[in-house]
Amino acid sequence: MARKGKDTRLLSVIHPICCGLDVHKGKISACLITMDQTGKEAYEIREYGTFTDELIELREWLIDSHCPIVAMESTGVYWRPVHNIIEGYLEVILVNARHVKNVPGRKTDIEDSRWLAGLLRVGLVRGSFIPEKSVRHWRELGRSRKKYSQSLGDHKRRVHKVFETANIKIDSVVSDLFGVTGRNLIELLCAAESPIGLEQIEQCTKGSLKSKVKELYRSIQGFFEDHHRFLLMSLMRMITIIETEIAIITERMQAMMSSHDDIISRLDVVPGINEVSAQYVLGELGPTLQEFSSSGALASWSGLCPGNNESAGKRRSGKSPVRKHVFKTVMVEIAWAAVKTKGTYYRDKYYRIRARLGPRKAIVAIAHRILKAIYAIIKNGEEYKELGEDYLSRKNAENKITILKRKAKELGYELVPIAAS
Repeated sequence: MARKGKDTRLLSVIHPICCGLDVHKGKISACLITMDQTGKEAYEIREYGTFTDELIELREWLIDSHCPIVAMESTGVYWRPVHNIIEGYLEVILVNARHVKNVPGRKTDIEDSRWLAGLLRVGLVRGSFIPEKSVRHWRELGRSRKKYSQSLGDHKRRVHKVFETANIKIDSVVSDLFGVTGRNLIELLCAAESPIGLEQIEQCTKGSLKSKVKELYRSIQGFFEDHHRFLLMSLMRMITIIETEIAIITERMQAMMSSHDDIISRLDVVPGINEVSAQYVLGELGPTLQEFSSSGALASWSGLCPGNNESAGKRRSGKSPVRKHVFKTVMVEIAWAAVKTKGTYYRDKYYRIRARLGPRKAIVAIAHRILKAIYAIIKNGEEYKELGEDYLSRKNAENKITILKRKAKELGYELVPIAAS
């Protein structure tokens, strides 16, 4: 009787030849796994510097070894120089360091590269989303603009602080200190060394604020000294520089994304999204979304859906494993803008969820719904359709009527609407 031998291999080999890279700022440890003549694993470990000529040497070594795929951890920005050299020659798998932790007590650079190579060989690494080069350029511009915008907000808040310490109360009269009237008054305070009169205030005011000249005059009667003037002028110079840089970056992004203006215009219709945030979304996700099989996959990547937490057949509340994600922050900002827009479905849905789960979970849920709309717009080319603030009320009423009709039919009755008088 023939006996079948058992296959003792626990894992199948996916990549017979592969390489794991442990990347640092000044050094790279590379472990290349190949197959020898007997079919057994063979390891070759080398170390390289991070200058361009050394990275090219690393690339040529991998090509000569017939290595088609490389895995490395997404360590800060240190993976980018390596990716710049290898991209287009080999397949690059960028992995989250949390997903490929080594065995405790065996933490060395060489062991890390060997561990990565071993995981890659049997297909146990999951690659991170690396968009194409043009989209990466959009992403860098968008994130730079966001940093500039945050810095601009910081400097504007410092102007408010200077005014408060100098007993200047302009922001108690005008709604926007950096509007036309507010900026005119700031320029007046920076330039004037003698007392400011009502006529000068009147020349600075625009629109409805012309009726508040006397109140504005009272608001600048504080203890504004040369020290405060120096600080104010310094802050305003920085604000002007930052605003100029933001305008330059925005113009650059518009030129680079001009071929996708149709997507931006369709995103602009979604509540909470304007042209700037639409450009940012497109820069983070790209114009195709081909890397994401569904809106759920996109939500999981961005951290806008809960994680899985099931044990013994019981499902518990699971926080998203993605805690800090730049795109998640932007989507929450978009969601806040959407729920403040009156007459929208998102506003009504937010208040319904907030009553049950609180504001923090509610705003993430709205961000998730907006992301689904973004996915349909970019991936499927659909148009956004506003359901209206009364959509859920109408839907609930229709469901109640359907239930009542079914119950009446079960009891032998027929439910008919009251005739309009």
